[in-house]
Amino acid sequence: MLKLGEYQTLTMVKKVEFGVYLAENRGDEDKVLLPAKQVPEGLRTGDEVEVFLYRDSQDRMIATTARPLIKMEEVKPLAVKEVTKIGAFLDWGLEKDLFLPYKEMTEKVKADQEILIRLYTDKSNRLCGSMKHIYDYLKQSSPYQIGDEVKGRIYEFGHDFGTFVAVDDLYSAMIPKHEDVSGYHIGDILSLRVTNVKEDGKLDVSLREKSYVQMEDDAEALLSLIDAYAGVLPFTEKASPEVIKRETGLSKAAFKRAVGRLYKERKIDLTDGKIRRV
Repeated sequence: MLKLGEYQTLTMVKKVEFGVYLAENRGDEDKVLLPAKQVPEGLRTGDEVEVFLYRDSQDRMIATTARPLIKMEEVKPLAVKEVTKIGAFLDWGLEKDLFLPYKEMTEKVKADQEILIRLYTDKSNRLCGSMKHIYDYLKQSSPYQIGDEVKGRIYEFGHDFGTFVAVDDLYSAMIPKHEDVSGYHIGDILSLRVTNVKEDGKLDVSLREKSYVQMEDDAEALLSLIDAYAGVLPFTEKASPEVIKRETGLSKAAFKRAVGRLYKERKIDLTDGKIRRV
């Protein structure tokens, strides 16, 4: 059976002026054309050749000896070449660009953006790209441990759960929802720290340094925020987590650590439910 989006080893069964026809076995009715410019030198009737199957610009199944950047059952980062009224077109290493419909986007994309993509066949049996269900194709057996520094690409904002990232574009990981990712977009690659390895192998990761290191940066950022409030912040660590997150971008725990650090260093004063610069 000829399969779109897969590599197959097929047999040359017929030579024509514009290429050769390939089939799984001699005598099979299902054949696919390998264009002349793709035919390996010296290929003869009965010889086998490994090819990738897709559809050309006329939607005809065609074979190629070129190696595309992705195949079925894989997730790979692909660059956006063009965005049109009907969707985006991606560079996947073949002459005909890969189509990404708007309905398969989790966020609007732009030219030159690199995003994680999987392949699927649409209702017309054409290969297309999708930004959805990436989670289902990522591995859960990474070599990383708690404390390791890793690189992860954002592929989905989970809102109630957190931000989903693919570490090394391979492994399933998540940034907790209380961390601020408002300045990031799908496809962004982040420097992260592994904070937990779950029983199923999935990773919890953080944008933040270890607490004793991060506290220094948080304390400095909090001082700058107090200055922006003319030296008086109108709430303390007793405020709700929502208020603290909205105003400072910090979790309540991180905010309390930063406040404690500044108070200990006598850079702030806590009175009347406010934080004042000393």
